[in-house]
Amino acid sequence: MKSSFVSFLRLMILPVFFLSVSGWFSPLLAQRAYRGGGDYRTAIGLGVDFGDGATGVGISAKHFFTAHDVGEANLLFFPGNLTGLNALYEYHGYIAGAPGLKWYLGMGPQLFFDENETDFGVRPVLGMDFKIPSAPLNMAFDWRPYIQFTHGTGSIAGRFQFAFRFAF
Repeated sequence: MKSSFVSFLRLMILPVFFLSVSGWFSPLLAQRAYRGGGDYRTAIGLGVDFGDGATGVGISAKHFFTAHDVGEANLLFFPGNLTGLNALYEYHGYIAGAPGLKWYLGMGPQLFFDENETDFGVRPVLGMDFKIPSAPLNMAFDWRPYIQFTHGTGSIAGRFQFAFRFAF
């Protein structure tokens, strides 16, 4: 079981690594994130994590370092005094003919805290991001399964997030 998990983790990390490296060597693409067309540099707002299990609500923030390399952080509060904190690296790609709409793929660590223990895991993420071209509003919807490493390893495939943010 451990070798299949390691294979799965490699399968998830390698494409993200290669996509991010290709973005680092293309300065022309890096300039695209800060010009018109419905793009933005930073967005902060509300995130809702839902699916199998409890629903969490809290703060969601996203920042473009280049046109494709993006960092996202979420601080979410779940019922039963459970708090979730994650930081994600995302690779964003443009969709031709759809101003403001992007797809993204990424991964990052996830911590869950309650009064008794802390759990650690990773979250792969695959989603769509839309910045309304004529307004400072951003919306995102993604699939973000959770793979837990502490207090009993396991995974939850049916997890999603909707984010509604102010973009600037």
